[in-house]
Amino acid sequence: MKNEKTRRILMTVCGITLNGIAVGMFNFSDFGMDPFQVFAHGVWNLTSIGFGTFYMILNLILLAAMFFMDRAKIGLGTFINLFLLGYVAEFSGWVWDTLFPHPGLALKCVFLVAGVLLVSLAAALYFTADLGVSTYDVIALYLDAHTRFQFQYLRITTDVICVVIGFSLHATVGIGTVITAFFMGPVIAFFRRHVSEPLRYGKKRAARA
Repeated sequence: MKNEKTRRILMTVCGITLNGIAVGMFNFSDFGMDPFQVFAHGVWNLTSIGFGTFYMILNLILLAAMFFMDRAKIGLGTFINLFLLGYVAEFSGWVWDTLFPHPGLALKCVFLVAGVLLVSLAAALYFTADLGVSTYDVIALYLDAHTRFQFQYLRITTDVICVVIGFSLHATVGIGTVITAFFMGPVIAFFRRHVSEPLRYGKKRAARA
């Protein structure tokens, strides 16, 4: 039991850290951010504060809504997302800009593909760890549990809504945004099935689930 709890904590911390790194990779690729970041950056454009601080405030507001939607999803992962992810994303973007000050198209494409895969793997890890999810992720998970629609299609719907709102507020939207809006849900489902669930439950039990 103790080993399982430790595994879940590590999956949560690693997942959220990887998520922040992936957001920085999206920003560096300059092909558009993932849908929720498009929404967040769009609203951030209306303010004059740093993104890390703004992201924390935005998530505090969404946390209040999450409390009424599905408070069971509030946990360690929720608060790590709340206080850490924005700053990791900010630092990640700075690292890539420093290491590669004049990136070519090929390098940007590599970072785009890596960002999509990394953010999907990250989500799969902390979803499966079940120690709390981000205030945005809970929307599709809540609807998945309370409607007859599958998670991947619900995630596509919420992602598209975020893109529309963020784009209307002058956030950067590109091919990377389109890819994540329509493919991230299925890729997350793939990583949950083949990586995170076997990691938590073992291959045999995960295969039976």
